[in-house]
Amino acid sequence: MSSNSKIIHLHPSDNMVIATSNIPKGKTISVGGEEITTTEPIQLGHKISTSTIAKGEPILKFGQIIGFATETISPGSWIHVHNCDASLFERDHAIAQHIPETPKAVTQDTFQGYRRSDGRVGTRNYVAIISTVNCSASTSKMIADRFPKEILDQYPNIDGLLPLTHKTGCGMKYDSPDHHSLNRVLAGYARHPNVGAYVLVGLGCEVSQIPFLIDSQKLVKIEGIDDSGTHNQSAPPMISIQETGGIKKTVDAGIEALKDILPQANDVQRETVPASELVLGLQCGGSDGNSGVTANPALGLASDFIIAQGGAAVLGETTEIYGAEHLLTRRAINQEVGEKLLERLRWWEWYASIFKAEINNNPSPGNKEGGLTTIYEKSLGAIAKGGSTALTAVYEYAEKIEAKGLSVMDTPGYDPASLTGIIAGGANLCVFTTGRGSVFGAKPVPCIKVATNNPLYERMKDDMDINAGKILDGVSVEEVGREIYERILQIASGEPTLSEAQGVGEEEFCPWTVGPVL
Repeated sequence: MSSNSKIIHLHPSDNMVIATSNIPKGKTISVGGEEITTTEPIQLGHKISTSTIAKGEPILKFGQIIGFATETISPGSWIHVHNCDASLFERDHAIAQHIPETPKAVTQDTFQGYRRSDGRVGTRNYVAIISTVNCSASTSKMIADRFPKEILDQYPNIDGLLPLTHKTGCGMKYDSPDHHSLNRVLAGYARHPNVGAYVLVGLGCEVSQIPFLIDSQKLVKIEGIDDSGTHNQSAPPMISIQETGGIKKTVDAGIEALKDILPQANDVQRETVPASELVLGLQCGGSDGNSGVTANPALGLASDFIIAQGGAAVLGETTEIYGAEHLLTRRAINQEVGEKLLERLRWWEWYASIFKAEINNNPSPGNKEGGLTTIYEKSLGAIAKGGSTALTAVYEYAEKIEAKGLSVMDTPGYDPASLTGIIAGGANLCVFTTGRGSVFGAKPVPCIKVATNNPLYERMKDDMDINAGKILDGVSVEEVGREIYERILQIASGEPTLSEAQGVGEEEFCPWTVGPVL
């Protein structure tokens, strides 16, 4: 990457540069010793042509194709949706042909976490009220809201009561893929290392039945073995509104159930644990033209640091891998992992087509205003969050994350649904980069927010934990990557993120509904 005070040239083969601040019409800039004059005003994060690009020729960023010129583009011109199109093109996936070595840490770093009985480590300690269906959502919230504060205050090791409510749980085929996907999410949060105890609350007649959830996801505890050699199992506390006798009685029953499990949830202390216990969820939202230049590459380095410690990092947003997947498949540890990623992308092509949609027309209005033109450009920037290590696994939505190293979980690009799946899989901390200003939170998991540019950071300091925009001022990507990594260790040890300090994170629980609502 080469830069001056106004532009960044990311790769020698790129036929465009990126504006690091607003540039007026008629401004002369220097690129590789050549002087170019802008033919129109260029906004921060947007692209400027450095040479004549004929109609139909590829436009290159990061040394990769991000689209094709729909008209001849002269030097100094603004490149965007009016003259660049995301046409289909062949990509060499070269599966498992360029597997990088796993980096080795110089020091063994630690943080203060909660070691659970199954060996996993939490970074927070919540008690959850899990609603199995939207019909029990209000009741679940009432249980949390009406629980006596003076009783909760007696348990200082608990971060709070967390009602997990959503808009689904019925209107789907029983025992269907959609049903099982929801069950994976609910069970993933129930057994999450950041959840010390939980209560299940349902209506009674919904498709998402509590007994089926418990049986299919094995949500039982082994309490020991009796004299006959039989395992003594106990089911989690579960309440049905219809069986209990309505909302008021259910709220009362829920409060009593919480009183019973709070002592158990409180009986835990933070202890020193290795950084290898971190499972990092990676997300970008409200992206702009600087996301792939500043915050995402810096987060990629932080991901590499965690993987070097023996930890894990998880990319989601399959629709925002599209067009850049060849940079991941060639890093896959074997043919099976690479093929699984391509199979998921083929599924998305089919899934989008049945709704007459195209995933190559993905960038949102806000993304485009921030300088992102095509899904290929967005994807190339998005996968930078995953750093440079080998791709070790590809997971279904909300599937348990077991592999160390970098993995991909199949999620939509919609931020709440994407991180809900990744957290259900076991991510115990998330980092979220944003160029437009997402205010996302993700209880029970802390979510660190990283701004991609200085104006955003200055405007939204109450929400942005880290400013990666200083990379545009000459600070190295590695320095900001190290800052993100060190912040991860601090937040994992209990220091609140800015979104946590403002109480954000309950409403963002959003299980992905794939099939029809019947």
